[in-house]
Amino acid sequence: MSASNQNEHVSLIALQDFPLVHSRDDIGSLIVEGIVAVNQPVHDGLVIVIAQKIISKAEGRAVRLASVTAGNEALLLAEKSGKDARLVELILSESREIIRQSDNLIITETNLGIIMANAGIDQSNIDEGYALLLPEDPDDSARIIGKQVSEALGIEVGIVIADSVGRPWRKGVVGIAIGAYGIPAVLDLKGSVDLNGRELQATEVGVADSIAAAATLLMGQGSEGNPVILLSGLSYDPSTTVASDILRGKDSDLFR
Repeated sequence: MSASNQNEHVSLIALQDFPLVHSRDDIGSLIVEGIVAVNQPVHDGLVIVIAQKIISKAEGRAVRLASVTAGNEALLLAEKSGKDARLVELILSESREIIRQSDNLIITETNLGIIMANAGIDQSNIDEGYALLLPEDPDDSARIIGKQVSEALGIEVGIVIADSVGRPWRKGVVGIAIGAYGIPAVLDLKGSVDLNGRELQATEVGVADSIAAAATLLMGQGSEGNPVILLSGLSYDPSTTVASDILRGKDSDLFR
């Protein structure tokens, strides 16, 4: 994707019958096997969107709450928020800063630099008594999987690792990219022109987030079981930008 590229048709399909993922499973190999089983041609530029949850499971990021000891800070915050103190301890360990706190909700800046509820820690679709942490380095996870799939299939692919988040001032969760490889995570259109020939002064397109948001419509939020989405037809130039490039620095953050 560049300022002059045109995208007239983009298709998204869920990779069907993807197996349940466990610790140390090889996500790249599972994706390759799933694509081969579909028996449909794939081409350069295929974008593979992967749910954060299966990356975290494969990377062993599930933590048994019974193994967690809550410190004093976690105990105090648990009393204020009404959360399990052991879960609060995990939230603190996965966060750089607490941004806001209310009943049953703690908004933090995660260790990845993303503003998320409860440090992105999830307890849905996981064994009882466990909590699932975000991947430690989702951009690197995307890079490893992207290279593996590209080599196995003989095509160049882009990877987006997607998670669902809430947004200030708006209801509903949407997908965002927490990891990216091979695609322009953010496309800077400054200096190009609009339909009337006016030069764009500030426009940046959140390509990776847009892909993640579209894909999570198929992934779902409950029991759908579609953790891998294939997006084809998107015209883009291969890029070395990653999802961490999307994050706005504190010096330009007007809302904290």
